[in-house]
Amino acid sequence: MMLERFYQYALLMRLHRPIGIYLLLWPTLWALWIASNGYPDITVAMVFILGVILMRSAGCVINDYADRHIDPHVGRTRERPLAAGQVSEREALTLFIILCLLALALVLLMNWLTIALSVVAALLAATYPFTKRYTYWPQVYLGFAFGWSIPMAFAAQTGTVPPLAWLLFIINVLWTIAYDTLYAMVDREDDLMIGVKSTAILFGQADKVMVAALHITVLGLLLWVGQQLYFGKLYHLGLLIAASLAIYQQWLIRDRQPTHCFQAFLNNHWLGAAIFMGIATDYYWG
Repeated sequence: MMLERFYQYALLMRLHRPIGIYLLLWPTLWALWIASNGYPDITVAMVFILGVILMRSAGCVINDYADRHIDPHVGRTRERPLAAGQVSEREALTLFIILCLLALALVLLMNWLTIALSVVAALLAATYPFTKRYTYWPQVYLGFAFGWSIPMAFAAQTGTVPPLAWLLFIINVLWTIAYDTLYAMVDREDDLMIGVKSTAILFGQADKVMVAALHITVLGLLLWVGQQLYFGKLYHLGLLIAASLAIYQQWLIRDRQPTHCFQAFLNNHWLGAAIFMGIATDYYWG
């Protein structure tokens, strides 16, 4: 019986679908490597990697709690543990608090600036799921939540948050809008029926163009970052691979078929990984 409870909790945290961990992890690693000139402190790196897993899990739990009356009406989400009645509301809130406390215990190992920034991170994670009821731009808010690890990483590694950290933060917000619009395109018809808002609904028939424009802007800004840091061929090779993946995503969503849009969303894991590999290899062999 206990094993079954833990299994349901793992499903609620979406540990079986780690895409959210990857999308939160890659920008965090971009920041850690750049802040440390390619050699991040081991303790800082481990705290942030574990923190990513904990906070993404906590985000999934509070998201499903916020959507507990919506998910049963959406085909893709009706079998989630909270929507299906496998986990109670009280259990979900308790699990969310435990995950946040574990993340807090980790961040207490860092300096005071990082701890202060973590308060904002927790507030963003807790409030994001409710934004889709009030604005067509919840993807922007998600970008803030997913990107806040970037100034935190700089603070933990260097004790400061320089302008470059905020530039990377903006880049990540734009990238998040792009890939989460793809995600929202999967549920667009269901969302229209139940009144949930998203950029996929806001953009309408301009959705593919907007995703392409966002990817182009992200890559252009990353080129600028490379110029500021005097990155060489390996970094630019990473960006070229990322650009190729963005083009591939456009091909996937050409017919707006939900399964293809979801594949395009998942592909952003590799886009983020390509950028990180470009950063890391340029520091070591560039």
